[in-house]
Amino acid sequence: MDVANKSIGTLQGLPFDNLIGGPLNACIQAQNDAAMTSINFINNVCLNEDKETGEKSAVYVSFSFIQNGRKVVINVPMIAIVPIPYIAINSIDISFKATVNGVESESSSTETEYESKGTKKSTRKTGLFRKKTTTINSTFSTKRDSKSTQDSKFSVEATIDVAVHAGQESMPAGMAKILEMLGAAMDLCSPDGELSVNDTTFYAEKNANDKEYLPVKVIAQYKTPEGLYDATNIKCDIGEGVKSAENKMDKTREFEITLPKESPTQGKQYVISCGDVQKVTITVLPKP
Repeated sequence: MDVANKSIGTLQGLPFDNLIGGPLNACIQAQNDAAMTSINFINNVCLNEDKETGEKSAVYVSFSFIQNGRKVVINVPMIAIVPIPYIAINSIDISFKATVNGVESESSSTETEYESKGTKKSTRKTGLFRKKTTTINSTFSTKRDSKSTQDSKFSVEATIDVAVHAGQESMPAGMAKILEMLGAAMDLCSPDGELSVNDTTFYAEKNANDKEYLPVKVIAQYKTPEGLYDATNIKCDIGEGVKSAENKMDKTREFEITLPKESPTQGKQYVISCGDVQKVTITVLPKP
């Protein structure tokens, strides 16, 4: 019974907090490292940072291809086409079996020693003047040793097995929404950019006095090959009755065109341009 109690006491002394808590802490640290890997991947691969302002913008992949007989350029956010590492620990299984090996020994020994000493002396005379003496010494000893040993052995076993199951975690809802928006933002445009106007034929009405024509409003818009709107270089043939309005957030440019009083029935033509390549011809006609 004492041996069993001692073995249980020894087993209770094992550092179970380390045996169980150690693997759990390691898994928590691994999960933290996996999350940081995802953050670093997005920051270093999918985003660009402006060194002056610190503003971050998505990295776009641009390439051209032929569509319906014309060359077009597609701009795709990189974050929408590359897999983002989302590794997560799904389950942790910890099982252990303790092992304690011990030997308890109990021994006893006895020792007995006996010793005896004696002296015997004898004298004998011969003749008138001769005397002979004999002395005998004797010693006797005995020693007896005895030893007994009793051994008690006990064994308690403890082993630990840790199984960690990890895999690709589902994408967070916020990131899924961002990718949905970026996917919808994919755009096609011309390698030379695209110039567009709100119409190519406009009809000018006369005012109440029926003497002068009211101005018509022409709205022009230019999209760069990168898919950005830029109205700074949009121009219209400056002539009689052409007035340029202010830009609206650099996305569009407005022109007010007024026909002269003596305007031909076939109207007049004006050229809206942006650079040397993009040109659109519009016609302003008197309203019948």
